[in-house]
Amino acid sequence: MTPPDYPGLLADLAAEEDALDTVVADLDPAAWATPTPAVGWDVRDSVAHLAFVEDLAQLALEDPAAYGARRDALLAAGDDTLLLGDGRRRSGAAVREWWRAATRATLGALARRGPRDRVPWFTGSISAMSFATARLMETWAHGQDVRDALGLDPEVSARLRHVADLGVRTRPFAYETRGHAPNRAPVRVELTGPDGARWTWGGPADDVVRGPALDFCLVVTQRIHPADAGLVVTGTAAEEWIGIAQAFAGAPTDHRPRRAG
Repeated sequence: MTPPDYPGLLADLAAEEDALDTVVADLDPAAWATPTPAVGWDVRDSVAHLAFVEDLAQLALEDPAAYGARRDALLAAGDDTLLLGDGRRRSGAAVREWWRAATRATLGALARRGPRDRVPWFTGSISAMSFATARLMETWAHGQDVRDALGLDPEVSARLRHVADLGVRTRPFAYETRGHAPNRAPVRVELTGPDGARWTWGGPADDVVRGPALDFCLVVTQRIHPADAGLVVTGTAAEEWIGIAQAFAGAPTDHRPRRAG
């Protein structure tokens, strides 16, 4: 895939955040309390998590030393509820305002960086380009949880290309976070974008992943089980990867259960 231009990526990140904001802007208190497919989290929790991580992202961009201390404290605590910040003490509307303010701050900090500038993060030092892509991916993935909870269709746009690209590039990480040496066998990825465009990664290979970009993105963000996706996965290396694919930082997690029926 041809890499995106940095200003275009930041514009896409802002657009992804705006798309989720449209969903939550006018929710009533009962809707904010709707459980999501993320066990134990409701809609408010999902947005609070995004707000909390945006605050961390801004800290990483503006004060790496302070970010490192905060990250180490979070990892040492080992408590996932800390990733919600104080969201459960706020109303849904207040969580939304917190999140929107945090996204604006992160976008501003990213705009002051160059695409190759290094930023500390949970997976190590990464480029500002990769950092912005990760923020878009996480916004889309948690936005999918919110949409699932509210019975809405997925957010489908050309911005999925960023999520898919990160999903491909994090193939080694899916092994490393599980304590395994990455499988280096070549795997080609051929996806169909929302407008019918063909997105490809890798050269000719015996192992191939083919199918709709939406399904691939749902799998690599672990929002659906691979067996529920419309992907054709050919070859042992491809099957192995898709079975553990994880585009987001953190400890290894399992795919969600298969859909009933």
